Amino acid sequence: MKEIITVNPSYDSGLTSALFELERLRYMEIHGSTPPWLFFDLKEIMHILESIASARIEGNRTTLVSAAHDAVDNKKQSSSEALKEIRNIRDGIKFIEENIKPGTAVTLSLIRELHKISVHDLKDDGSKTPGKFRKTEVKINNSKHTPPLHVEVPGLMQELVEYINTGSEPQFHIIKTAIAHHRFAAIHPFDNGNGRTARLLTYAMLASQRFVDEDGMRMLNPSSVFCIDREEYYDKLASADKGTKEGLEDWCLYVANGISNEVSRVTKLLDKEYAIQNLITPAIRQAFEDGYINKDEFDILVVAMEKDIFQARDIKHIFGTSPSDAVQASRVLTGMRDKGLIMVHPKYKKKYVIKFASRVLIKGVLDEMNKNGLLPITNEPEPV
Repeated sequence: MKEIITVNPSYDSGLTSALFELERLRYMEIHGSTPPWLFFDLKEIMHILESIASARIEGNRTTLVSAAHDAVDNKKQSSSEALKEIRNIRDGIKFIEENIKPGTAVTLSLIRELHKISVHDLKDDGSKTPGKFRKTEVKINNSKHTPPLHVEVPGLMQELVEYINTGSEPQFHIIKTAIAHHRFAAIHPFDNGNGRTARLLTYAMLASQRFVDEDGMRMLNPSSVFCIDREEYYDKLASADKGTKEGLEDWCLYVANGISNEVSRVTKLLDKEYAIQNLITPAIRQAFEDGYINKDEFDILVVAMEKDIFQARDIKHIFGTSPSDAVQASRVLTGMRDKGLIMVHPKYKKKYVIKFASRVLIKGVLDEMNKNGLLPITNEPEPV
């Protein structure tokens, strides 16, 4: 393979403008009116969707709702290959967030571990040698690019991590991330699961570059850059395969714009008024109309939205003030906790917050996110 070529865009190029904007976003103070419990719940749903999106680039056609239900239920013993693949991607994301901090170096060991996680317990889309570089030659479906011989892989991967870890000016971090993603895909170091591992590697680099906040308020999700349009993703990779300045700059611009778009999507969730009006209220109303929650539960969830944190006395007007009314209210709250509609506040045992990432409400959440352009992929109906 040719040596790694980087990109040095002209001052008036679209890529330069995109990089300036990303520098502003990277160090932007994260704040908003959405309470943390609500933000993280909605963010978890988006996180689930990103995992599904990454799997779909590989051809996995699991529907949004069934995959989201599996994630909420956390059924580790499911035999579905598609759902296992999605869970593996989520495990890879979690591994990165727990181990990669700003300034953390990317190593060959890290890349091998990400591969092991992404293909864990898979048969059809797994690997014969998880975490080990391939010992045979491979072809890339629907691509004119021919990966290097397997004997070249170790040296090329060592060269890649050295390139990743070589110091550079912050404004060039996104260019380095884009070039590294393309180079990894071109080397195709593993017998299978290269695309999934490449996207996890990209997320690890972004985490190291402070595009993922160490306190948990993540500014973006790992697959959002690549999962909107599968064909465009592969077309841009193919353009970069040519090794021309134009092809590589076009690929870098594609990645930079993808990150900017994701930051814009997530930022909307920091606005409580937007989240309540456009996502939560419509989803709760849909759940009530579809019979998934009753009138008492609906009224309590409305109070939960208004109060952020609520307790038994805040819902007395729904049931009444007699001792028997209090018992009934307690039973309903217990039932709502069992259904995953509310949860006890982490700091206050007798106070509650709404739990939005629940099986009962998630279909409505997905529908409203889809209507508001917050999904990385189009919502699909359940199969008949």
